[in-house]
Amino acid sequence: MSKLTLEILAEKLNISKATVSKALNGYKDVSPTTRNKVLNLSKTLNFSPNAQAAFLRTKSTKVIGVIIPHINHPFFSNIVRGILESADKNNYLVIILKSNESYENEKRLIDKLLQQNVDGIFISLAQDTHDLKHLKKIQESGTILIQFDKISKLLESSKVIIDDRESAYIATEHLIKNGCKKIVHIRGQLLPQISIDRFLGYKKALDDYNLPYDSNRVIMANKMTDSEGYELMNSFISKNIEFDGVFSMADLPLVGAMESLKQNNLNIPKDIKVIGFGNWLLTDRLSPSLSTIDQPGILMGNECFDLFIKELNSKKKKLSFNYKKRVFSTKLMIRDSSKQE
Repeated sequence: MSKLTLEILAEKLNISKATVSKALNGYKDVSPTTRNKVLNLSKTLNFSPNAQAAFLRTKSTKVIGVIIPHINHPFFSNIVRGILESADKNNYLVIILKSNESYENEKRLIDKLLQQNVDGIFISLAQDTHDLKHLKKIQESGTILIQFDKISKLLESSKVIIDDRESAYIATEHLIKNGCKKIVHIRGQLLPQISIDRFLGYKKALDDYNLPYDSNRVIMANKMTDSEGYELMNSFISKNIEFDGVFSMADLPLVGAMESLKQNNLNIPKDIKVIGFGNWLLTDRLSPSLSTIDQPGILMGNECFDLFIKELNSKKKKLSFNYKKRVFSTKLMIRDSSKQE
């Protein structure tokens, strides 16, 4: 706290600086009358405790950091919204940073947050994250780590995820039940766990319905953008491989792929049925509207903060804490792009 401000408060109220400090910090040996006088005057003078001094006293800054791959993604926006709702109820400040799917950015941002002595770091890993030393550094510093969405199964921490494998299975099964037998899968790179799990869900659905898996019908995307999806679908169509359905692990590349299908005179859903993943903004406004998998982002954000508080309380009491994993269900959003004609 500012020494000068404490002196002003103490002088105006004719009490000691120690009493002012105790009143501001909720010590029980200060009378309610004195505490109210201190709080009212501090409010009038627009005084607030200095965060660094509070950290030195309590070893807590009441600040958490959140690192997400993208800011303009509706799913991550909902995750952040859920975190902010819970943080506000618990008087926590939230610093939101984006990695832009870069491992190097991710490392740099974590170092910045650790320099700020944040109480916790919540992170959805960048697509090219290949080493976990920077995540271990968080835990070694005594800072609480919460992984969500894109996680590493190799590092123990509390995690908030959906069942990507089951969700991808449901999406693929939906196409199969609507008559598709030769389904293309637009997947991500080999590294992110969600890319692996959604691919495995797709593959298992084919197997369970006795449909042959053909690696030629698997398209690998790097950037997961609409422009990339457009180019990838154009390239695939030029190979003259038969297909009647497309399941994409994300909505955005599928938006571009749909444009390619239209330009190649393939009708959606008459010729090709398609389904995405994520319920991207305005997917319900496309023509045709896009079937997709919806994720409960706000609830997942709430859960991230809840797990953080549970671990923090155990830490304060010097109790051992068993990391938790929360797995949320998703919802199949059936729209025009996958309906039977």
